[in-house]
Amino acid sequence: MSHTFISGATGGIGKAFVIECAKKGYKLFLTGRSQDKLDALKKQIIEEYSVEVDCFACDLTSENERDALVLYAEQKGYKFKRIINVAGVDIQKAFMEYTQEKVLFQTRVNAEATVCLTHALLKNRAEKCEVITISSMSGATPMPYFTLYSATKAMLTNFFTGLHYELKKEGVKVTVVMPGGVPTRPDLVEEIKSQGLWGKLSSKSASFVAKKSLKAVRKNKVKYIPGAFNKILYYFMKIIPRCIVLRFIARRWKKHCKDAF
Repeated sequence: MSHTFISGATGGIGKAFVIECAKKGYKLFLTGRSQDKLDALKKQIIEEYSVEVDCFACDLTSENERDALVLYAEQKGYKFKRIINVAGVDIQKAFMEYTQEKVLFQTRVNAEATVCLTHALLKNRAEKCEVITISSMSGATPMPYFTLYSATKAMLTNFFTGLHYELKKEGVKVTVVMPGGVPTRPDLVEEIKSQGLWGKLSSKSASFVAKKSLKAVRKNKVKYIPGAFNKILYYFMKIIPRCIVLRFIARRWKKHCKDAF
């Protein structure tokens, strides 16, 4: 049996994917920033689901560490049935309040690392491989005061949409997922609450996103937007004049500020 690769495996959405895949008996190859967290997750999953789990801690901003991860997988002889890209950085602030370090950090994790790892792992793919990438509803439109995050997520949406059609004839299924709010950390829970009814309607649990995304890629959907409200919102963002959408977003997010977790 081939392996399922999951980045950001110790985070909320990543862990939800780990659990859903473990329930199905998939062999797992996990990465995240913390070796201690990976080891704890590995122990938990093996004890609860009796599946094979391997892990490799990796700073995704580092090309050398990404290369080391890929080399390790190659030396182990892993072939990948699924590549699930979850790792991301959700800094939220006015662009001129960033440091150069944080600009590079967010761009490298969200965009560069996701694309580079997908490229490398697809070279060692199994037959009928599946690729799932977590983008965001924030990538459906430019977002003042969330500018870099929304831009990197739009890049993922566009890239994996194109890749879907590139690899379709090769038997590779590619789905990009665009969730709204996902209450995986205390700061996100509070942020969703602060949005009132809007946040409540947009929010879906990590387990919901993971379970439905796995179904979506099996059907080879190009894009999957979790939740009916988010689907409607996505449609309206496309038909409402862009200047109106951007003014609304700017008013809504101007007072929010959140650094990388």
